[in-house]
Amino acid sequence: MNTPNNNSTNGNRIIPLTCSGHTRPVVDIQFSSITPQGKYYLISACKDGNPMLREGVTGDWIGTFQGHKGAVWSARLSRDAEKAVTGSADFSAKVWNTHNGQELHSFVHNHIVRAADFNEDSTKILTGGKEQKLRIFDLYRPEAPPMELQGHEGMIKAVVWDEAHRHSVLSAGDDATVRIWDLRTMRQSGTIQCEAPISTMTFDGSGEYIAWAAGKTANFWKPGSSFEDVKTIVTKEKTSSVSLHPGHKKFVAGSDEDLWVRIYDFESGEVSEVYKGHHGPIHTVSYSPDGEIYATGSEDGTIRLWQTDPTKSYGLWQK
Repeated sequence: MNTPNNNSTNGNRIIPLTCSGHTRPVVDIQFSSITPQGKYYLISACKDGNPMLREGVTGDWIGTFQGHKGAVWSARLSRDAEKAVTGSADFSAKVWNTHNGQELHSFVHNHIVRAADFNEDSTKILTGGKEQKLRIFDLYRPEAPPMELQGHEGMIKAVVWDEAHRHSVLSAGDDATVRIWDLRTMRQSGTIQCEAPISTMTFDGSGEYIAWAAGKTANFWKPGSSFEDVKTIVTKEKTSSVSLHPGHKKFVAGSDEDLWVRIYDFESGEVSEVYKGHHGPIHTVSYSPDGEIYATGSEDGTIRLWQTDPTKSYGLWQK
C-alpha cells in the first residue's frame, strides 16, 4: 500500500496528543481497567528508570514512581488501579501505591526483570526476565520465598496472569514460545510455538483475547480454546507491539523499524489506517478500556494518544 503523507481518515485529520516527561525511550505502556469511579489510567515504563502514572482520557501527568536504579522495562496497574508493579534492570520488581506514589514492596532478583503482572485481586505478582524463570510473590507474605516456574530457554519478555479461564499464567520471550502454566499443579500445561521471539503479550480490554507480537506477525488467542487455535496475521514490518480494540474489529500495531502507527482490520488482516507522529520507532501500544483512544510509546521518549474516531468529541478532542 502507499503510505499516506498526512494523518487523516475519511477527511478527518488525526491529531495525537503528546505526553512528555520521560527522558529516554518508552518501552511499555498499559491502560487500566475502568475503575468503579468510571475513570481509567495510563502507566508507562521507560529506560530513564522513572515509571509514570497519567490520567487515561487526557494523558495528564499524575505522578512518578521514584526508587528504581536502572531502566524500567515493565509497568502494570492492578485491576482497581490502586497499585502498580514495575520490573527493572536494577534486578528488582517493585509494588507501588498509586495514590501517594509510595513503594509498598521491593522484590530482589538475580538479574534483569523484564515483565511483571498482578493477579485478579492484586494479592500476588508474577515476574520474569533474564533469569529465564517465573516467580510468584504473595503480597500478603512478602517476606516468604516466591513460587518458581522454570522451562524457558531464553529471556522472558512478557507475562500475563489468567485466572478466569484456566487458573493459569502465561509467559513468552526470546525462545519464541508462549508457555501456559497451571497454577494448581505448578506445571506447564501447554505451549504455542512461534516463528520468532516474542516481544510483547497482553490481554485485550475485554479480557477475551491474549495478543502478542512475534517477528512479522500479530497473534491472537482465546484462552480456553485449543493451543492450535491462534489467529496469526502476517505483517510487512517487524511488529514490536499489538493491542486489540475491545470491540474486536481492529487492532493497533507498532514497529521498532519505522515511525508509523498502523491500524489493521481484525477480520481481513489488512492495514486500514496509517499515521505518523513519533520521531523514533514505536516500542509499545495499548487501547483504552473503552476503545475510544489508543496510546503509543516510542524511542523518542514520548507517549502519544490517538483518537479512535476523529468525528467524536472525547476528552481533549472537543468539537
